[in-house]
Amino acid sequence: MAQPTANQPSSTPQKRRSRRFPFISPVEATWQEANGKVFREAGQATEVNAQGGLLEMKTYPAAGTQIELTNLVTHETSQARVVGVRRNSEGRLLGVAVELFVPSETFWGKNLQLKKTCADLVRLEYDMRSGPFDPRILREFRDAVDNVRKTAWAVQEWQERQSRKQDPLTVIPLLTAEGIRRATQLCDAVTAGVAANEVARETVGIDEFLRSVECVHQSLLALLKDR
Repeated sequence: MAQPTANQPSSTPQKRRSRRFPFISPVEATWQEANGKVFREAGQATEVNAQGGLLEMKTYPAAGTQIELTNLVTHETSQARVVGVRRNSEGRLLGVAVELFVPSETFWGKNLQLKKTCADLVRLEYDMRSGPFDPRILREFRDAVDNVRKTAWAVQEWQERQSRKQDPLTVIPLLTAEGIRRATQLCDAVTAGVAANEVARETVGIDEFLRSVECVHQSLLALLKDR
């Protein structure tokens, strides 16, 4: 990163309230100086969380300056304030810390949400080793993780086929098969719940579920009538 050419801030950063994640997101910052001059500077956020992040730019606003941040990927904008600086051991300015006026889990985009979820899962993995857990909740969690894994695989396949100029629609049969697998898994779970008296006539949504199952049953009978 080039050294700042103007408006170098001088305050020290405030103590952050939550963990930041190493992450690169292209941004544009716009702010107005006391003399009325408007600056617009492209840069990148390198460490972020819902409260804000660390920005690297060629020109920096002074500490306390209100800025408008634009995520150049999502084109979402947010108001923020410069709250401090970061320097290396030699005193070279590495960037400015900014705080969003309204904390946002989505401003930095879906990639950050994936990275944060990965970190949460790693932490949860260590916590799970101590146990014990309710077997039903553990089974539900395992199924959810399995579903996410398969969805991630499908999205990756779709993107890779697009990048290779192949027809991404060839992924659709795989997604359909996965949907049927999940539906079968869910029906098996409901059947087990009925047998264990965990599902009763009073269970919320049971009537709607029955109608859906009957509708699927009729559709499949029509589809497979010649078999």
